[in-house]
Amino acid sequence: MNTRMMTLILMVVAAAFSRLIPHPWNFTAIGAMALFGGAYFPSKKQSLLIPLAALFISDLALGFHNTMLFVYLGFTLVVMLGWALRDQRSVFKVGTSALVTSSVFFLVSNFGVWVMGTMYAPTFNGLVQCLVAGIPFFDNQIYGDLFFSGLLFGGYEAVKKYAPEFLGATVK
Repeated sequence: MNTRMMTLILMVVAAAFSRLIPHPWNFTAIGAMALFGGAYFPSKKQSLLIPLAALFISDLALGFHNTMLFVYLGFTLVVMLGWALRDQRSVFKVGTSALVTSSVFFLVSNFGVWVMGTMYAPTFNGLVQCLVAGIPFFDNQIYGDLFFSGLLFGGYEAVKKYAPEFLGATVK
């Protein structure tokens, strides 16, 4: 396995396991991890499999819940959003994509809470109540996605620029 692939995998795994350390609600690297994986893994299959597997492994430690399908759907959509960054990455495009990441996850995960029907009425008004109840957590989602996208994308690009030989070496 080459060091480029090993670096990508380690960055994704570290981002997933950042969920296990104390942090403010929703200020995590998970959204950025999915976006980064979509943008950098060589194949679309790897870009889906590796970040979602890392997420699943961290969920083994945190526990499972009845809206997990929606969480994984949200992150799958974010990986697919990362595919749009494969050919052109800029601070503006990554920042914009990080904001879209936050919004996608917010909408999909809150929709999942509403669909599961345990907390809100199965009406349009119930959906609106569910979305409004999620707003206090949305700002940390945005801050986390912006911060960790900058860290992951910026860190990887810095290595490419200042230590390209590192990513070109082969690990045996």
